[in-house]
Amino acid sequence: MTSVDTNLTLEDVLAARERIRSSIYYSPCNHSETLSRITGQNVFLKLENLQMTGSFKERGALNKIATLTAEEGRRGVVAASAGNHAQGVAYHATQRGIRAVIVMPQTTPLVKVTATRGFGAEVVLHGANYDEAAAEAKRFCEAEGMTFIHPFDDMLVMAGQGTIGLELLEQIDGLEAVVVPIGGGGLIGGIACAVKESNPNVRVIGVQTAKLNSMSAAIAAGHPVTLEPATTIADGIAVRRAGDKTFPVVKKYVDEIVTVDEDEIASSILTLLEKEKTLAEGAGATALAALLQKRTPLPAGVKTAVLVCGGNIDVTLLSRIIERGLVQDGRLIRLRIHLLDRPGALTDLTKLIASHRANIVDTLYNRAYYGVNLGDTTIDITMETRGREQVEELLASLTAEGYRHSRVL
Repeated sequence: MTSVDTNLTLEDVLAARERIRSSIYYSPCNHSETLSRITGQNVFLKLENLQMTGSFKERGALNKIATLTAEEGRRGVVAASAGNHAQGVAYHATQRGIRAVIVMPQTTPLVKVTATRGFGAEVVLHGANYDEAAAEAKRFCEAEGMTFIHPFDDMLVMAGQGTIGLELLEQIDGLEAVVVPIGGGGLIGGIACAVKESNPNVRVIGVQTAKLNSMSAAIAAGHPVTLEPATTIADGIAVRRAGDKTFPVVKKYVDEIVTVDEDEIASSILTLLEKEKTLAEGAGATALAALLQKRTPLPAGVKTAVLVCGGNIDVTLLSRIIERGLVQDGRLIRLRIHLLDRPGALTDLTKLIASHRANIVDTLYNRAYYGVNLGDTTIDITMETRGREQVEELLASLTAEGYRHSRVL
């Protein structure tokens, strides 16, 4: 396999590794017996969420920074980002005494703004979205003579991300497949180049959120296209347009691109947290989601590296994801049950629920809504259970005892 039709080469990735080796954590790639059993693959998790700033983005940012001339370093760097790229640029620029200005949309959560400032950057809040922030960042570059560091559409950035591929080949003897999240294409482009140029037999599979499958759309059209805005919990890969530089690299090296939806990503976050004690953000859990949902066209038992590319998730969102995941698994359920409005009716109901070892966590009475007859009431009961089988047994008992009930979704 040659590199004549793309500007990114294995030599670029190898050079990037030498530049960043002393400053980037050689993240673990642990075998998971549990996930291997669940997915039918031989799963290894590459834990890039353990980098200093919680994401793989440091690699590309540092490779770009390390190539600046003395004059470019004196003038400083600028990036537009609301998340991981911002923190990667801020941290590694500051470590080298280089001024870093990060332009973030005005809607950026305070926790991300604070984290970026904490790594030493000057934060400028501008615009309602990334596109407006990026335009301001480029204007700032021109006015101040600073260097713009793109989050993905830059060959040096892509080469830096590709160092993950070199590590995977070292860490997994007989590696057969790599599953990687895709946003703009910088991560998968770099990894795919490094892996395929070293061993063309390794399959490289990309995973996008179905909400914003910009790379899939680019492959179908034969060139990058701009999608309509969409909101996704995988905000780290919420890219409306694939990169002009990353697109030909992805087209050349990536074997297949699949998509997963929001609930599948949320379930993957919960699986990583519960089964592997690993915290992943939405983008970081996307690759595993594809394996869990059997989207990857791989034979059973294949040695598969799965990228957990980041772990910077808002705790409020995490709590909602956990709750939603419990609902989907049948471990948290809310029932609306009709009762006679008389003394002892609730006691009888709770005894029945207790006999099935379900734990009541919340109740809400209502006598005026949901078509309740005079003399009756309804009660919404939220319960913790062991799973769907226990729920079905409880529902059967409620029906057998004459209770009218329905699930509240």
